[in-house]
Amino acid sequence: MAENNEIKFDDEVDITDKVCPMTFVKAKVAIDELDDGEILAIRMNDGEPVQNVPRSMKEEGHQILKLTDNEDGTYTLYVKKVEE
Repeated sequence: MAENNEIKFDDEVDITDKVCPMTFVKAKVAIDELDDGEILAIRMNDGEPVQNVPRSMKEEGHQILKLTDNEDGTYTLYVKKVEE
């Protein structure tokens, strides 16, 4: 069994208390504050955010590194900031 190596990240935002479209808005504000190449961990609820936030981040030009199931009804998305 492979060891689960945690991804090192520079900042973290919890959007489990938000609903669309505020989930993406809060995640976007958080990633905008990072420098190019830094990594943001976004904690979100299963369902709509898991479908929409990764897609929206990708459309913004950022790199999706990993989506982790926290096995408590939430997921953590790791996104690397990519400057245009």
